[in-house]
Order: sequence, then structure tokens, then C-alpha cells
Amino acid sequence: MKKIFNIGDIKDFTRKVTDLDIASFDSGEVHPVLATFALGRDAEWVCRLFVLEMKDEDEEGIGTFLEIIHQSPAFVGDTVKYSATFDENLGNSVICSFIAEVDNRLIAKGRTKQKILKKEKINQLFNKLRGEG
Repeated sequence: MKKIFNIGDIKDFTRKVTDLDIASFDSGEVHPVLATFALGRDAEWVCRLFVLEMKDEDEEGIGTFLEIIHQSPAFVGDTVKYSATFDENLGNSVICSFIAEVDNRLIAKGRTKQKILKKEKINQLFNKLRGEG
């Protein structure tokens, strides 16, 4: 694992909200706006941009924590800008805060934590949980 980022470093990512991102469950559509679970996917992605540069070839990141404070809607067709700030690197854990905005209007904020582990260790853990090891 490469320790190449400093506290305060920033990564950005944008995504246009589509019908696939709206709040919908087995019971049907809830609201025609960006769902909190879609925000979570994109929050993890923008923070993973740090992990992708930090991990070695035989390593992979795995999410361990996600906090989302969803404050305002984003509508289908809106472009959401996600900005992740590198907050901390504790051992093999990468902790980031993020914000999501549409035209400088805060949509959400929160934090994520991802661990960087050897791929072999992840596979061993998964196999053990499946009862295969």
C-alpha cells in the first residue's frame, strides 16, 4: 500500500442523475429524485479514487463504513458533483469526507472508510464466511 496522499487532498467526480438512480423499491417509485442509496454508491466511488492509486496490484479496497446526511434533492437530469477529502490514513484504513452538490447547492455530505487488504486475505475471509475454509 502506497501512502501518497496528504490530509486535505481532494478528488472529484460527477454523475448525471438518471431514472436508474431514483428512489424505487419493490413496491414502486418513492420519489423521482436521487436516492440515498445511489448517493452512497457515488460517495464510495469518489473516495475509492484515492484507494485506486494507493493499493498495490495484489491488494483491493473494501468498504467498512458509510455515513450519509442527505439534505436536498437532486432531480433526474441534474449533474451532481462529488468531492472527497482525504481525512486520515490509519494503518490500512482510508477515511474520507465527501460532499455532493448540484450547482453549489449541497445535496449530501458524509464520510467513508475503506480498508486496503491483500486480495488473498479478502478471499480467505469470504471463503470462511461461506463455510468453504
